[in-house]
Amino acid sequence: MKTLSRTHTVTDTDTATASAARASDSQRILVWDAPVRVFHWLMALSFAGAWLSAEQDGWEGVHVTLGYTMAGLLAFRLLWGVFGTRYARFADFVRGPARIARYLGSLARGRPEHYTGHNPAGAAAVVALLALTAVVTASGWAAWHEIGGEAIEELHEGLAGAMLGLVFIHIAGVLAGSRLHRENLVAAMIGGRKQGQPEDAARRPWRGVAAAILLAVLAFWWLQWQGAPAWTKLIWP
Repeated sequence: MKTLSRTHTVTDTDTATASAARASDSQRILVWDAPVRVFHWLMALSFAGAWLSAEQDGWEGVHVTLGYTMAGLLAFRLLWGVFGTRYARFADFVRGPARIARYLGSLARGRPEHYTGHNPAGAAAVVALLALTAVVTASGWAAWHEIGGEAIEELHEGLAGAMLGLVFIHIAGVLAGSRLHRENLVAAMIGGRKQGQPEDAARRPWRGVAAAILLAVLAFWWLQWQGAPAWTKLIWP
């Protein structure tokens, strides 16, 4: 029994020492590539603008254009979730209910599990927001083209309200996570860097892709206000 106890003690000590050494080696590393960050803030601005312009007379064109901007951004994010950098890929952060429950339990105990990329709760919010973006923009398109009558309009408004509620939950989670993890998660989504091991860093920032996204959005808006060329008839009835 003494031998087993001694062995167990040594193992625990070695593990604690290794963990401490790993923590001491951590530094600010690139986690969120430039396309993910540009997507995030463009989507946030587009949704905020769409919500504020929804009931404003004379702002229908702005509201619809913002909706199409969100749809385009969603299409990009789905592709980037498959072909993008490590922490942008769905395979890296989409997790099941058991992992989410375990993470929330660690928060409740005051010893939150650390994840370099999205934590399980944040990942669930991201997936839910992407799904809501899909149905909100689809129902908005149907309502704009007078498909489905008042029922689709009410559905669109209800889904938009649900998305707004989830956005507030997401913001609250980010603020709580920043406090519990002692790491500014908002700043991380601006600068792209979080605390981690050098070997875990994203390999490339992909700034060229981010610039292409921004230019595409600006070009789309510019074209929309240049007399609605023929190809936009799918957008403007």
